[in-house]
Amino acid sequence: MSKLKSSAAKRQWEEPRAIDVPAALRDAVGGHALISEHLRRKGIRTPAAARTFLSPAHYEPASASELPDIERAVDRLQRAIRARERILIWGDFDVDGQTSTALLFSALKRKGAQVSYHVPNRFSEGHGIHLPTLVKKLEGGVNLVLTCDTGVAAHEAVDCARGRGVDTVITDHHALPAELPAAWAVVNPRRLPAGHPLSELPGVGVAYKLIEALYQGDDSDFLLDLVALGIVADVMVQVDDTRYLLQRGLDILRRNKRLGVRALLERAQIAAADLNEGHIGFELAPRLNALGRLGDANPAVELLTTADWQRARQLANNLEGLNAKRKFLSNQVYQSAIAQIDGDPSLLDYAALVLSHSDWHSGVIGIVASRLVEEFARPVVLLATPEATARGSARSLAGVDITAAFGEVAPLLSRYGGHSMAAGLSLPAEKVFEFRRALSGVARAMMGEGPAAPSLHIDGYLELGEISLELTQDIERLAPFGNGNPPLTLATRDLRLVKQSGLGRRGEHLELQVEDGAGTKQRVIWWRGAGQELPAGRFDLAYTLRSNDYKGVREPLVEWADYRLISSAALEVQAEAVAVELIDHRRSLAPVEQLEVELARFPDALIWSEVDKMAGAIDRLGLRSQETLIVWTVPPSAEIWSAALATVNPARLILFGNRPEDDSRASFLGRLAALVKYALNHKDGAAQIEALATAMGQRERGVQVGLQVLRALGKLAYRVGRTGEYQLTERDDPPSDDLKTLQKRLDMILRETRAYRDYWQKMRVKG
Repeated sequence: MSKLKSSAAKRQWEEPRAIDVPAALRDAVGGHALISEHLRRKGIRTPAAARTFLSPAHYEPASASELPDIERAVDRLQRAIRARERILIWGDFDVDGQTSTALLFSALKRKGAQVSYHVPNRFSEGHGIHLPTLVKKLEGGVNLVLTCDTGVAAHEAVDCARGRGVDTVITDHHALPAELPAAWAVVNPRRLPAGHPLSELPGVGVAYKLIEALYQGDDSDFLLDLVALGIVADVMVQVDDTRYLLQRGLDILRRNKRLGVRALLERAQIAAADLNEGHIGFELAPRLNALGRLGDANPAVELLTTADWQRARQLANNLEGLNAKRKFLSNQVYQSAIAQIDGDPSLLDYAALVLSHSDWHSGVIGIVASRLVEEFARPVVLLATPEATARGSARSLAGVDITAAFGEVAPLLSRYGGHSMAAGLSLPAEKVFEFRRALSGVARAMMGEGPAAPSLHIDGYLELGEISLELTQDIERLAPFGNGNPPLTLATRDLRLVKQSGLGRRGEHLELQVEDGAGTKQRVIWWRGAGQELPAGRFDLAYTLRSNDYKGVREPLVEWADYRLISSAALEVQAEAVAVELIDHRRSLAPVEQLEVELARFPDALIWSEVDKMAGAIDRLGLRSQETLIVWTVPPSAEIWSAALATVNPARLILFGNRPEDDSRASFLGRLAALVKYALNHKDGAAQIEALATAMGQRERGVQVGLQVLRALGKLAYRVGRTGEYQLTERDDPPSDDLKTLQKRLDMILRETRAYRDYWQKMRVKG
């Protein structure tokens, strides 16, 4: 684990300010004083306001009629339903877009509408309304276009539909353009005054309010589980109606009536009755997002609307494979990003962390950007640069509206869009350095001078003896937690560390035991804490509390947030290391026979093989969590090796390390040309760079330059899609002038790969 990450995590503690809680509020809330004090700090002054925050039964939601254009939108839908017009729902490929589409589709079908849907493909269409696809849909017979989670800036698409006599109703929540499209209706909470209770709705929330108005009093509660999924996945601010809808939606989710969600919970091994916002954010949403990030998101809508249990299970099973691929690619990007920061610490001198790499899959870089924001407490922009155009994702933190920041540096960008906390962008690759400097200047101005270290607000102090399951459950009345309502951060003074052990198959987490002056001990979990600097001496500990099942017993789980030293001392801690069992056959003279022996001993083992076709083996994109990992092929790079370990998290490693007999340039290009020919003959020329790399057991960059060499030889032409997908075309042209330069570049990459493979076959792997 990087030392830079440890230093970046140091935070300035903000002490809880003293606050006077009215007796009526304290009595109405009851329980521990922390609860009423927290509510008072949030601006809640009366028992009635506290009740509306704690329970949706006491909240009075705003009327859907307060949304601009809602009546026009409802009227147009009613006319379409009565006249049996064909309605096309145009969604988006993230979870908010998927749930919005599923909600509108199922709700309109229930009203008897003639309705279909289209979720654009991230690779071929991108965000928004893709004009060529829209034209095909219109030519197929569409009378009304209804957007969700998109469309507020789709002037050209709306005009195109109008020109063919087709109205467009837009439901969206993204930032407003200078001028709205000429649609029949534009339903967007951004058009409301600041602070309106509907202003923080996500796309699925806007879609729900439209259906609520359309249903005119008929029950629409069955849709609230979809609303809850979208709110959490889109990290919306949990205030007012957004919090109310999430609270009610979580209750619907726990009833587990939607077959698609039931199938997802089954695969994720989550009990529906215990489901909370954390399960959505860390288990369900990533599975659904994997479709939009790596493939076609339309099956997600089918999953969320199907009434066929077997089909729901099949679709949920399909998601597992994509989710495994997402995990590996995310881990690969993360390891590469950390390596860049470790190699160039000056990157952390900028107010915005901007990183780029040619191997990164732009479908997953947003996930990694979010993780880096948490670790380095600054806006993060990650850019994939397989060709001349850099495409990427940005994630931000409170105080820096990243889309507004992009507006300040717009002359450097080819395209951008999003909202305050997340955005996408593209720019010429040669402008990345200039963009980093300019964006950092804007971000620094937005953040102000402030403390050099990120802040950590402490909500209250406890003694270790006060921590209990009853207190934890009392605090959980404040849930759901998330953006706008973070979990309470508590602290205990004057502790010492008495015991530590690794947690997880590779000990990537830490299980710690702390003790106070009275001898009271407490178990604490530090997620991803391995390798971080532990306190030596007396210290204060900041943490969060949540209920957890541990060895079949419900307990208060104390999760490490930060510490500050009181006094230094020699660190004497009883350490219990977690060892990965290592079985090393890298120098075996009979590897095939030895493999059979190991498979007989560990029949559930994953076999990672990328060059040799082997029954039951998988490539790097199919890796998943498993107890035993058999490494048959030598990894081509340190990042891929680290990503594989992080993805599988094995308790047992069995190493063989077979490698290609001939990895010369001629052999490499011959294998690549064969894969290109297959793509031309069987996939209409479509090829994904990471799939080509795994088929060859190579780095993505090597395949990218290999394709450039084939193009320079005059044998191939191609264009690169938004996420690195290649569309190949066979050619027969004379060689280009840059052939020799590209051949030398490829030779250098292949030498680097050979050198790493040489090192890996000899390196000492610690258990």
